Amino acid sequence: MLLLASASPARRRLLEQAQIPYRVRVSGVAEEAIQDSDPVQLVQRLARAKSEAVHDRLTPVDGDLQGVLGCDSVLVFGGEVFGKPADGAEAIARWSRMAGGWGELHTGHCLLSGALGDAGAAAPREWLTTVTTRVRFAPLSAAEIAAYVATGEPLQCAGGFALEGRGGLMVERIEGCFSNVIGLSLPLLRRWLRELG
Repeated sequence: MLLLASASPARRRLLEQAQIPYRVRVSGVAEEAIQDSDPVQLVQRLARAKSEAVHDRLTPVDGDLQGVLGCDSVLVFGGEVFGKPADGAEAIARWSRMAGGWGELHTGHCLLSGALGDAGAAAPREWLTTVTTRVRFAPLSAAEIAAYVATGEPLQCAGGFALEGRGGLMVERIEGCFSNVIGLSLPLLRRWLRELG
């Protein structure tokens, strides 16, 4: 069983759809305190921080776990990193730029396994990487952008859109891993779980 170090409903849905047993324990990491000018490294640092924060709080009761999985995503558009929009005005401004263009969605993944609940054990085994997917956004009118932002969905998601929700209507093309855009690369996780046995 995995312990997901994330409150993301989208990541939970992906694990449920893939029928991967999991539990949730939110990391509590102050994401704004972790900085890096390279978005690929940034999401890896965030994913690792989440996994480590949860792993460090494990007890022997958690011994049935295969590992702790942390993830974090950002969208890069025009060289700028877009996390979750702060408010509707910011979401509208971003979508006005993104409409008709390409962005890159980076998701950092960190899986820690072993030494669960045993402070005297060796360091846990770590898998750490970033998966990148290119996303082509549809050309949109100002009215379409305003209507989408008014749903509130963009305020909950890195990059200001949810591919699995209404935002799927705003995406014309995906190059790379589809589930990565939702928040977790299932093909990557499958390979890691195979390595875990």
